[in-house]
Amino acid sequence: MKTGRRRKKLHLSKLYSFRCGRASFLKENHSQIGGPGFSRVVYCNEPGGFEAAIPIYAANSVRSTKYTAASFFPKALFEQFRRVANFYFLVTGSLAFTPLAPYTAVSAVIPLVVVIGATMVKEGIEDWRRKQQDIEVNNRKVKVHCGGGDFEHTEWKNLKVGDVVKVEKDEFFPADLLLLSSNYEDSICYVETMNLDGETNLKLKQALDVTSFLHEDSKFSDFKALVRCEDPNANLYSFVGSMEFEEQKYSLTPQQLLLRDSKLRNTEYIYGAVVFTGQDTKVIRNSTDPPSKRSKIERKMDKIIFFLFGVLFTIAFIGSIYFGITTRDDLENGTMKRWYLRPDNSTVYFDPKRAQEAAIYHFLTAVMLYAYLIPISLYISIEVVKVLQSVFINRDVFMYYAEADQPAHARTSNLTEELGQVDTILSDKTGTLTCNSMEFVKCSIAGNAYGRGVTDSSDAKPLIKGFNFEDKRIMNGNWVNEPCSDVIQKFLRLLAICHTAIPEVDEVTGKVSYEAESPDEVAFVIAARELGFEFYERTQTGVSLHELDPASGKKVERSYKLLNVLEFNSSRKRMSVIVRDEDGKILLLCKGADSVMFERLAKNGSGFQDETGDHVNEYAEAGLRTLMLAYRELNDEEYDMFNGKFAEAKNSVSADREALIDEVVEKIEKDLSLLGATAVEDKLQNGVPECIDKLAQAGIKIWVLTGDKMETAINIGFACSLLRQGMKQIIIKLETPEIRSLEKAGEKDAIAKISKKSVHDQIKKAQLTASEGNSHGFALIIDGKSLVYVLEDDMEKLFLELAVRCTSVICCRSSPKQKALVTRLVKQGTGKITLAIGDGANDVGMLQEADIGIGISGAEGMQAVMSSDIAIAQFRFLERLLVHGHWCYRRISLMICYFFYKNVTFGATVFLYEAHASFSGQPAYNDWFLSLYNVVFTSLPVVALGVFDQDVSAQLCLKFPLLYQEGVKNILFSWRRILGWMFNGLCSATIIFFFCTKALDPQSFNSTGKVAGYQIVGATMYTCVVCVVACQMALVIRYFTLIQHFVVWGELALWFLFLLVYGFMPPRVSTTAYKVLVECLVPSPSFWLSILVVVISALIPYYLYSAILMRFFPLYHERIRWMSREGQSDNPKRCDMVQQGSIGLTNVGPMTPMAVGNNGTEDRIRNHT
Repeated sequence: MKTGRRRKKLHLSKLYSFRCGRASFLKENHSQIGGPGFSRVVYCNEPGGFEAAIPIYAANSVRSTKYTAASFFPKALFEQFRRVANFYFLVTGSLAFTPLAPYTAVSAVIPLVVVIGATMVKEGIEDWRRKQQDIEVNNRKVKVHCGGGDFEHTEWKNLKVGDVVKVEKDEFFPADLLLLSSNYEDSICYVETMNLDGETNLKLKQALDVTSFLHEDSKFSDFKALVRCEDPNANLYSFVGSMEFEEQKYSLTPQQLLLRDSKLRNTEYIYGAVVFTGQDTKVIRNSTDPPSKRSKIERKMDKIIFFLFGVLFTIAFIGSIYFGITTRDDLENGTMKRWYLRPDNSTVYFDPKRAQEAAIYHFLTAVMLYAYLIPISLYISIEVVKVLQSVFINRDVFMYYAEADQPAHARTSNLTEELGQVDTILSDKTGTLTCNSMEFVKCSIAGNAYGRGVTDSSDAKPLIKGFNFEDKRIMNGNWVNEPCSDVIQKFLRLLAICHTAIPEVDEVTGKVSYEAESPDEVAFVIAARELGFEFYERTQTGVSLHELDPASGKKVERSYKLLNVLEFNSSRKRMSVIVRDEDGKILLLCKGADSVMFERLAKNGSGFQDETGDHVNEYAEAGLRTLMLAYRELNDEEYDMFNGKFAEAKNSVSADREALIDEVVEKIEKDLSLLGATAVEDKLQNGVPECIDKLAQAGIKIWVLTGDKMETAINIGFACSLLRQGMKQIIIKLETPEIRSLEKAGEKDAIAKISKKSVHDQIKKAQLTASEGNSHGFALIIDGKSLVYVLEDDMEKLFLELAVRCTSVICCRSSPKQKALVTRLVKQGTGKITLAIGDGANDVGMLQEADIGIGISGAEGMQAVMSSDIAIAQFRFLERLLVHGHWCYRRISLMICYFFYKNVTFGATVFLYEAHASFSGQPAYNDWFLSLYNVVFTSLPVVALGVFDQDVSAQLCLKFPLLYQEGVKNILFSWRRILGWMFNGLCSATIIFFFCTKALDPQSFNSTGKVAGYQIVGATMYTCVVCVVACQMALVIRYFTLIQHFVVWGELALWFLFLLVYGFMPPRVSTTAYKVLVECLVPSPSFWLSILVVVISALIPYYLYSAILMRFFPLYHERIRWMSREGQSDNPKRCDMVQQGSIGLTNVGPMTPMAVGNNGTEDRIRNHT
């Protein structure tokens, strides 16, 4: 299909960015192409040719599923049986098909099939959803050249390497494409990469000049080219290759590569050649699973399972020894002790002559019989509960941010209970604590401070978004009357030129708005516009301003030819542009952090360096973000020399390309003349101080890892309640005169040695200070240079020992890598749960390193959210999230403890009855009674407990934040508590067994004189077990709902209904349960009396123990519940009494108890079983 559309002129392009310069004709060494790692060959526009068919490349269909139709069953089964409990039940289920089994094979296998099947169905549903997404993506349509200049629609999955495709506006790129041309004359296009890196700003891409003529379908009828490039890799920001076209070779850069899943924006259409397909594309190679995170409770649960295995094998071993000895003595001088086993005519199982073999066989039988100590449905029940807990988090209206229409989103359900055990929070500052919405507030020009902007102390809002500046001396054109008007003119001009912002002119109003990669740049260009230097147009080669002319007092149009853009990055901490003005002067305009700008100033660059430095420090102390502005005039010879080396470095085809560029740029960005400094304010998000105050009251340590100056970080610390008056500040920094002099001399080895010693000495001194104690706590503040040394192996332990003594820690000038390393140090060094929270791509390492990663969907894109475990819209929602954490921790802990309680209760009755039967392998219960206990008769109440139960309301959780320490100290899931619940189960089982056997044997069971056989005793015992564990559940629940009433009492009704229906089945099916309910149990008063007495007797020990603890040793949440039930939760005196009489911790809240030492002081939270 041919097009006659007229190509748009460049001025209609609204967006522009400078990632690289235009690709040039390839003259330099290109030896890597064709070598290892650079062997890909692409025949453009002839994918079906003979030569193109020789290399076999991946198809363009993608698969994100975990399973295929063929691999689902074997792979899913393997995943399930990797769990030791499931593997154990598989072994016992297999043994059930042998004569050793104490029950039928079907009854043993069905529970395992149900549990494994349910889990596999869940896995299958999740994978099917992924499959549907894959089908939708693979079947998307795109136009592909089919010969003769005609383009037809085809599905993405049909594309091959070398195909030429036409992608239209707002469509996604179907593969990694080499940009050939677009509707713009200079073949540029604009790309949205949110799906790749989370960034919302648009990127510019530009084709080679040599292919820019391919602007119509018909032009491709005879087009042929050969591309040689790097092999598939995961690096999104690199591409090395060359194109051979019309017997010339041209270098290719990332500027020509369009990545799959990016979207074409603000461009009508582009043509591209497919370079990488399917699994070879960069986005697919980056789609690795996030690091696997398992909660501490899950890991501890595995240990409990192994403990129960140990108990199981121990009692099976002891019972087998006893059975072997008894069997050996069964037949003595022709006398049979256990005559009913017929040892004189027995198989090997009871043959006195082969007692050792009998003991071994009994051991295997016992291992199968005691399997009910292990809860087979534990894992699947916990998975279900965690998924439902995540649903509650997602639907919490108190974490819904209406302004952005963003609810909370738990991206993984594995870590819900860990939210209730967080010991340390590590937070980014910009965009996390603050809004990342910058406002130009103040500036320093030629040593003079300007601006009286409204700060956080007032609720007033600026009239112009991004501009909160007020100073009549330079506003409304008054700057022309200032003594240093020439410097002011250069300062404002630099603000208007030195950036990568994009102007958008409203065609109706004529107003100019801006889009930029960072909010800072938007604030700068808005400030320049409001002060008389309006940036209104960007072209391929320049920028245009409306400037206020000092001579005429009117605005004039001026254009500046854009020669080079020297980009900002985290290591350079500055950016520059090189422009040529209308007078032919070449200017280098630079802005950056003061830490890198001062050292690049000329010795006689200005006479106001000291004044500017003082102003920068003053702004930083006020919590403002600062940048310094400087410039330099270049001569033609100097620029030509630089530009040649710069172009050579950019076009180099080597792994150290970026290092070569930095080396060239370093030589030109020197001998600068200072103009001044800017100060922008990033306001705190709503509710941040109150949230941090509440977290601190909860005893949670808070670390802030920021890239800001120390003075800025300290001021923000006070503003957000992280630092408080009276708190002792411990500051570690490397700003001594000795180090400064060495830096000027450039002696790197000496600097490193002295810096490391200085940091070590400062930490040692600080430890002495911290050991003296302080009633308001300590705050540790460390700069980025010092952080380099404290993260080394020989000093990190020393630093951590100091940091954990402090309530708050602020790490300034931190790089993304340092953030991740600090997080790892805290997690591994303390062994406590860490939570990291951030909003930008520079926080991803920190989020993935922490036990829990919280992503904030802010102004820096979605990459932090995509790498997080839970996403929220505002920092203040963290307080509510931790309320869910407390509930989830308590629910999961109690749920697991109860699981083991009910299984020990049941398993112990099986053991006691077998012991009563002389360890003969006789089960107490019918086969199906055994099988359905875990999966039917006791499953739903424990799930309801894990989903709905609450110890205290959300309001009381927030009112008494120290309640959170129950999770941090792991009070509710300690070994003492776990073993206590198991002991409770053992006591219940003992009472049930002895009461039932003594009450029913050997006297008559009913009025007819019938004696209770083991069928009646077993059914009675089983009924008592089900009733006891149900009533125990009722005692445990603190927040009854209709659902819990239904499942708890409904399970009891279900048991009697099952016994009735099952009893009426034929005897070959129901076996020992045949009509046992209607003929034996229901008519007998002793059955009902036994249930009543047994249930009350079995629950009395727990009830008495709980009552004593509640009366004399209550836990913190029990105090709060008691006060709430008495209606005293609004009584200040009673609240203070509960607050002060529970836990002593070091924290920074307004209700802070007296600080305690860091040497393991016992909390007055008391464990109980």
